[in-house]
Amino acid sequence: MRLKGKTAVITGGAGGIGLETARIFLQEGAEGIMLIDLNEDRLKDAAKSLESEKVYYFTADVSDNDDVKAYTEKAIDKMGKIDILFLNAGIEGVVKPLTEYPEEIYDKVLAVNVKGVWLGLKHGFPHMKKNGGGSVIITSSVAGMQGTPNVMAYVTSKHAVIGSMRVAALEGAADGIRVNSIHPSPVDNRMMRSLEEGFAPGEAEQAKKGFEQMIPLGRYATNDEIATAALFLASDDSKFITGAILPVDGGLTV
Repeated sequence: MRLKGKTAVITGGAGGIGLETARIFLQEGAEGIMLIDLNEDRLKDAAKSLESEKVYYFTADVSDNDDVKAYTEKAIDKMGKIDILFLNAGIEGVVKPLTEYPEEIYDKVLAVNVKGVWLGLKHGFPHMKKNGGGSVIITSSVAGMQGTPNVMAYVTSKHAVIGSMRVAALEGAADGIRVNSIHPSPVDNRMMRSLEEGFAPGEAEQAKKGFEQMIPLGRYATNDEIATAALFLASDDSKFITGAILPVDGGLTV
């Protein structure tokens, strides 16, 4: 029961990692979970699947200032406080050479993956400060630690997240707010299906095998393996850890 009495806000809450993290947080005693996502139908289904009166949801675009302010205020209204802020929402964009990358998609990826993190911090920090601190976890990627051809927007955004995390860790420390980032390798979920098809149209299964061969442990991560890393950073087990980059990548970045 490592999260007994704690509340959490999870963006990207209807996705594989977000939903599995909510499930594990509940198992570990969280007294409230607020799921945030853009797709209302998927969000409702996700909340319903958790079968708990401790779960709330709110439809929001994380790149929109008013929406982020609204979801933060709704979390306070429903749960009274925010102990854990898991800024997990993200999109992959498309697979294109940088000279052909569509500007509108580039802008959207940066808006969701980078601006969405900043806005979450901006509106979440004051409430966490009032509460005496808390833990912020940001989902980055191994793409934030190395380059990959043909995914300019995604790689750029995930590098930028590290800078955001480090600034927030320094600014939050005096108020007891810890900020860390998680860097998954490919995870066996919807986003990788999209990227596999983008890298090898019509031959996604071959693309997956190619990615797996790059990972020393020989396979993709599962959603729960990322969720348990988030649990560690959310709990007091990591109470002296802030400003850290945590790869959960089967050795890929080695």
